[in-house]
Amino acid sequence: MKKMPLYSFLLLILLLVIWEIAAGTMSELVLPAPSVIGFTLLDGIKSGYFTEHIIRTSSEVLLGLLFGGLSGLIIGILMGEITFLRKLLFPYIIASQAVPKLALAPLFILWFGFGMTSKVVITALVCFFPLLESTVTAIQSSDKQKLELFTMLNASRLQTLIHLKIPAGMPGILAGLRVSVVLAVVGAVVGEFIGGSEGLGALIIASQGMMDTPLMFATLILLTLMGMILYQMIALLEKKWSKPYKKEI
Repeated sequence: MKKMPLYSFLLLILLLVIWEIAAGTMSELVLPAPSVIGFTLLDGIKSGYFTEHIIRTSSEVLLGLLFGGLSGLIIGILMGEITFLRKLLFPYIIASQAVPKLALAPLFILWFGFGMTSKVVITALVCFFPLLESTVTAIQSSDKQKLELFTMLNASRLQTLIHLKIPAGMPGILAGLRVSVVLAVVGAVVGEFIGGSEGLGALIIASQGMMDTPLMFATLILLTLMGMILYQMIALLEKKWSKPYKKEI
């Protein structure tokens, strides 16, 4: 994980100081001070108040990312390899992505109930398209000279896919996965907004009902940290995969 540059850290301190001063002139209901939010966050972590909600949202994010990402990867590889399949499915996939997920959430809850399943389905649907799009592009963008070399060596289509197209396209695929990771957090929270009693998204709705603005900000910080940690994990994996190919450029 990259360290924060000194000037970025100083900018953060400056913004927090300005925020602290500005919050002193307003009601805590409108804009709580960073110090108040920090105490709320620490108290919630120490008491275990956030633990159940963090586990629930993390589970939804990881499961949705697993199913949505795996589906996007497999279908993306097939669409990248088979022109007919790409032309057949792509219009329908684009149409499905044009529908706002927030509008679909009540329907999924009606179908799958208020439990974790509906949240995982929403998250998977959100994660699906970025990885599919990046996978199709990566599979189609293989080096022509290397493709010709594989053809000269009488490599089969499957061998070319496994040993050339997928490894060479992995940096692009992982770039799509980075986008999917961030969207996975959004998808899980959207599902919890619509119907759920557990999870960080449900906690935001509860804090709104209680008019507990510091708790709302503390929950948002936890969601931000969750997204950043997952993003950095994929970024490290992408860096590892991309290194051999960057040397070839």
